Formats: sequence, structure tokens, C-alpha cells
Amino acid sequence: MKIAVLMKTALDTSQLRVRDTVVVEETPLKISDIDRNAVEEAVKLKGQDKAYGVTVLKWGPLQRRIQEAENVLREALAMGLDEAYLVADEKLINASHAATAKAIAAVVKKVGADLVLAGEATVDNYTGQIPPRVAAELGWPVVTYVRELKVEGGKLVAKRDLEDHVEVVEVPLPAVVSVTREINQPRIPTLLAIRAAMKKPINKLTLADLGITVEPRVSAAYRPLLMQRKKVVIKDGTPEEKAEKLIQYLKQEGVI
Repeated sequence: MKIAVLMKTALDTSQLRVRDTVVVEETPLKISDIDRNAVEEAVKLKGQDKAYGVTVLKWGPLQRRIQEAENVLREALAMGLDEAYLVADEKLINASHAATAKAIAAVVKKVGADLVLAGEATVDNYTGQIPPRVAAELGWPVVTYVRELKVEGGKLVAKRDLEDHVEVVEVPLPAVVSVTREINQPRIPTLLAIRAAMKKPINKLTLADLGITVEPRVSAAYRPLLMQRKKVVIKDGTPEEKAEKLIQYLKQEGVI
């Protein structure tokens, strides 16, 4: 069973660079925290087959970040992944979730994975949108918030951690699964594993290499909404009469 692990080279929120606002370009990258759990689970499940790390570089500037992203991926390779794919393209810097999922799905198809694992959300955005969007691109079932996972006989059985109970679900492979922190304890690579990771391949790809195009992200332009107060002051009457006048004014304005 080939496994693709979605890993975001996320902003290290413990080392944010701030000057009036967050300076994204100077903030270091790291493997998003819960993606480490996904890596650990992939290493446990892969058996004699391969597990691939897949990341899309979302934070620029592109050329400077590529080497930094490669160093981050080496850490995942040291944990036990066999190979990594880094999608680096100017059109994917700060791209939409839809564009990111499209690029990831193309890599999953390229490696021929049977299972996609990911963290439930990333440490820098925490939207939790990418695993379901990748599943939609692939046309595969998706199981989210998984705290326990078993693969047997061409299907997977998962325990999902919901607010007030644990749900057990069964889906056929191939499938996309997002995991929680509770699923395992990520290993700390040994020195020998770190040295071995330096020899494992990191394949750099562009959108052209994947044969896909994505729509550029369009930032909406907002104009401040000017608020004009009515300046109505209710002075006369008893409290009950003032309340009744207020209600009438609100009705006239269509508020109630």
C-alpha cells in the first residue's frame, strides 16, 4: 500500500517576526505540528511499501524558501518516509485552498497512492479544508478527525473524535484521512536516520511538470462603509413611554 502524507511547510508560530505586523517573509518554516502525527502513522502503516511526503510551498519569496522547505522535508524523511515531493511555483504562493488541493491531488495521482494521510489542520491557518478538498479532487471518500486507524482487506476502519462521542466508520480504499494528535506520539529521529535522510530523494515540481493550471487568487477590494447616525434622542415621558417611542422608531427603520 502506497501512502502519501500531506505536510505543510508552515510558518513557525513560535518564531513569528513582527514589525507593526507579522513579517511572513522572515518567519521560519517548520512541519505543521499535527502533520508529524500523520507522518508517524504512515511509517507505521506502510509495511514493505513506500510512504511519500507531499508539500506545496505556500509562503514566499519562492527561491529563498525552496532550500528552507527542503530542509524541513529532510526531517520528515528522517522520521521514516521514503521520498518527498515539493511543489514550488510562483502561482501557488499564498494560493487558494482550491488551487493547493488541485496541485496535491496531481502529485497523489503521480505517485499512485492508495491512502492519503494528513493532519486535521495546519498550525498557521487551521482551516482543516485541504484533506476534504483533496478527496473531492480525487473522487475518494474522506474521514476526518481520526484518532485510531486500521487498514485491513482493502478497507480502513477509523475511530473519529467528535465533540461528545467517538464514531467508528469503515470506508473502502483508496481514501483520504485527517488525523488528530491523539492517534500517536511522533518519533524523534536518530542521528543515523538523519544522516540516511540526506540520501533520500526530494522531487521538485512545478505546475507545468504536473500538467495543470490554477486560477490566480483574487483579493477583494473593500470600501469602508460610512455610518450616519440618526441622532434621535428620546427625552420626554415616563420610562414606559420612552420604551414605546423607541420601539416605534426601530419599527420605522425596519430594525424590528
